[in-house]
Amino acid sequence: MSSSRSILRTLPRHQCLSSASCRARALPAIAIAFASRSRPFTSTPPAARGLKKKNNGPEHDAYSVDNPTFRDLVGDAAATRSPIKDFHKVPMVTAEMLKNEIQPPTNVKMLVRDFIDDSLYNPNYGYFSKQAVIFSPEQPFDFNRIKDDLDFQRVMGERYAEFESLVDEDGLITQRQVWHTPTELFKPYYGEAIARYIVAQYKFEHYPYQDLIIYEIGGGNGTLMMNILDYIRDQEPDVYARTRYRIIEISSQLAEQQSQSLLTTTASVHGHDNCVEIINKSIFDWDTDVGDPCFFVATEVFDNFAHDLIRYDLTTEKPVQGVVMIDSDGDFHELYQPVLDPLAKRYLDLRDKFAKRSYEKQHPLRRQPRFFRRLKNALPFSANLSEAEYIPTKLLLLIDVLRKHFPEHHLIASDFSSLPDAIKGVNAPVVQTRYKGQMVPCSTYMVHQGYFDIFFPTNFEVFRDIYHGLTNSTGMFTPRNSLAGLGGGATSKRVKVVNHREFVESWADLDATRTKSGDNPMSSFYQNFSMVIPSTGSIN
Repeated sequence: MSSSRSILRTLPRHQCLSSASCRARALPAIAIAFASRSRPFTSTPPAARGLKKKNNGPEHDAYSVDNPTFRDLVGDAAATRSPIKDFHKVPMVTAEMLKNEIQPPTNVKMLVRDFIDDSLYNPNYGYFSKQAVIFSPEQPFDFNRIKDDLDFQRVMGERYAEFESLVDEDGLITQRQVWHTPTELFKPYYGEAIARYIVAQYKFEHYPYQDLIIYEIGGGNGTLMMNILDYIRDQEPDVYARTRYRIIEISSQLAEQQSQSLLTTTASVHGHDNCVEIINKSIFDWDTDVGDPCFFVATEVFDNFAHDLIRYDLTTEKPVQGVVMIDSDGDFHELYQPVLDPLAKRYLDLRDKFAKRSYEKQHPLRRQPRFFRRLKNALPFSANLSEAEYIPTKLLLLIDVLRKHFPEHHLIASDFSSLPDAIKGVNAPVVQTRYKGQMVPCSTYMVHQGYFDIFFPTNFEVFRDIYHGLTNSTGMFTPRNSLAGLGGGATSKRVKVVNHREFVESWADLDATRTKSGDNPMSSFYQNFSMVIPSTGSIN
C-alpha cells in the first residue's frame, strides 16, 4: 500500500516503502556569508527527468557550515572559485513575480519562502496545480463491520489501490501524488463533528440575530463542505435556512472542479446550490472586508504554507536568512544573507514578544547552555552557524488577513503538530515525491519545482500566542508599507489548542466509527494532529 499524505497512528504519511530515493538538482553548498550543504539523492524519478548531480569540484570548493575548513566568512579570493561570485549579478525574484512563468526559472535568486511557495503553488508548474490528487472513497467506511484498527488499515489499503487504479486510467499515475485527509477517511463523521461545534458556537453567540457564514480555505474535493452542510440541513433546519458557505480556493484546477462538479451536480443533488459560493483566489490576495460574524475553517492548510529559513551566528547570535540561487544550469545553491527581510524580522520580533515562553526550549541557540555552545564554537574547524530553523512567515500573513478583512471571525484550524522523518532542522518539513507507485521521503527542500510535496509541522502554542498578541494589540510590528490601518479594526480573539483526539471525543459520533473490537480509528489515528478553536463561550 502506498503511504499517504496524512499521518496515521501506524501509517506515516510519508513513510518510505521503497529503497529508492529521489535526486534533486545539484545542491552545492555555497554561501555569500554563511552556508550549508544539502545532501543529494541517489536515483531519479521518471517525473523529474533531466535532474542530475552536477560535478562541483573538490570538497574544498564548498563553503559550508558543515565544512570545518571554511569556518569564517567567504572572502573575495574564495568567492572567485564558486557560484557565489554570481550572487550579486542575478536578480532577486518572488513567487508572485514568477506566477506567469511556464517553466521554472534559471539565473535568479529568491528567499526560501518564495522558492517553496513557487514550487507548490505556481499556476503553471506548481505541485498543487499539476500533481496533487486527494484520495476520496466513493462510499464511507462501514466501521461497525470492521474488526479492529489493523483491519481498517487493510480495508483502507484495498480502497486506496482501487482509487489509484482509477487515477491511473488518465495515464499520469506515475506523476500524480495521491494523499488523504481525516475529512476523507472519516467522512461524513469528521465533518459532522466540526459542524456540531460550529452550530453550538453560532447558537451561543449569534443566533438568531446574524446569519451563519462559513469560509473555508483549501476546500479540496469539497467533502468537508458537503458533510457540514448535510448535517446542518438534516439536524438544524432553522440554522440551515440562514447558512452561507464560501470556499476560497487558490488552485484554478480545484476551483473549476468545485464550480462544475460541486455546484452543478453534487451541491444541487444535496440541495446546497443556493448557499454555496466558490471563490478562486489566494487568501493572501484577499481584499474584501467581511464585517459580519463568520467561521473561518482551515483543515490541513497550514502545513503547506511556505516558511523562511533562518540560522544563527554562533558568535554574535544574530540571525541570517536563507536564499536559494538557481544558476544557468538550473542547479540550486543555498546561501545566507545577514540582513533579514521585513517579514522574517517581524515574525522573530513577534515571537520574542508574545511567544518566548512557548518557544524558548526549541530555539536553536537554547538547546544547550551558552557556555558549552561558545566552548564548542571555539574549537578548531567547528561550524559557525546554528542548525536550520524554519519559521512560518506565510502563516503570520494569514493572521494579518484575518485581522484586517475578517475582524469578526471565529477560527477553526487543524493540522500536523509534529512530523517524523522530516529533513534536518527545527520545525523542518517533510519533502516527498512519488516513485514507482510509492511515496519516498527526500532530504532537502531544494528539489525540482512542482514534483514534490513540501509540508511543515505547526507549533500551535506559538501560533496561539502570536494570534492572541496581534488580535489584542493595535497593529504593533505591522510594516508601514503593508496592511495600513490594520490596527483599529480587529476585535480581540481568543483560541485554545486541543489535540485531534480531544476534539473528536467531544464533538464526533464515535459510535459510528467504532470497530467490532472497540477500537476507534477516528480517535486513535492522527495522534500528531492538533487544532485551534475559539475559547470563548460556555460550550468550551
